[in-house]
Amino acid sequence: MADAHVVTFYDRHPISAQQILDKLRDAGQPIDGLTAADLWPHDQDHYGGLDANDALAARAGIGADTRVLDLCAGLCGPARHNVAVRGCTVVALELNAHRAAGASGLNELVELDDRIAVVQGDATMPPFGDSVFDVAWSQEAFLHIADKPPLLAGARRVLKPGGRLAFTDWVAGLALTAADRRMMDEGIAAKAIHSPGEYEQLLQDAGFASISRDDLSAAWRPILEARLQTYRHLREDAQRATGGDPHADYVRFYERFVALVASGALGGARFVAIA
Repeated sequence: MADAHVVTFYDRHPISAQQILDKLRDAGQPIDGLTAADLWPHDQDHYGGLDANDALAARAGIGADTRVLDLCAGLCGPARHNVAVRGCTVVALELNAHRAAGASGLNELVELDDRIAVVQGDATMPPFGDSVFDVAWSQEAFLHIADKPPLLAGARRVLKPGGRLAFTDWVAGLALTAADRRMMDEGIAAKAIHSPGEYEQLLQDAGFASISRDDLSAAWRPILEARLQTYRHLREDAQRATGGDPHADYVRFYERFVALVASGALGGARFVAIA
């Protein structure tokens, strides 16, 4: 069941199709004749950017003949990168109607709409037949889904035998408290953050085997710290321009977010599991 808080969070998310196009125009980039690569500096809304895409795609075995289901696909930045670099085809499933429409528009703009089909829908109820995809993929999105069993069971159902579920997500350390979880929900609509062991058990319960996990915590920490500095600068700019403090709550949240990662209460992980 779709969570209204998650939908609203992405309705007001600072990265949108229009924001990406505005950045390109501000940089003097003609909109006509854009390629997928022109979007990459602006459309990779996940930790690690293109290098993270390549690492996850390599572990998932994505190639020219691979049919990928991108779960919680957002604006399709990783989907466009995978299609352009690896030659696969992608079906992008995105809950938020505005982001699904924005993704479709960007795909059409860079002439990849024949290789990426965008479907607006719920990842816990994927509207596809059984055994139709080689890979199911997601990056830092499953934390928005409280009820993991139908999500993972749906991914297992639509994968061909031997297909791979490859995803990254935030994971809980031993010191993550109930108050921390509430703060993460309020700040980034994190509905359920699981420990690595809990995630592995959920994958096993859904019928996956050969589960591998890589710890990404050390790699994500400096990225998160850099984002905090960006938000602090945005706050300072807004204060100088308006005399107000519209970014105060977001800066405070990110300060706590960074502290949780630094303490080990929160971390990042990459999972690959075989159907």
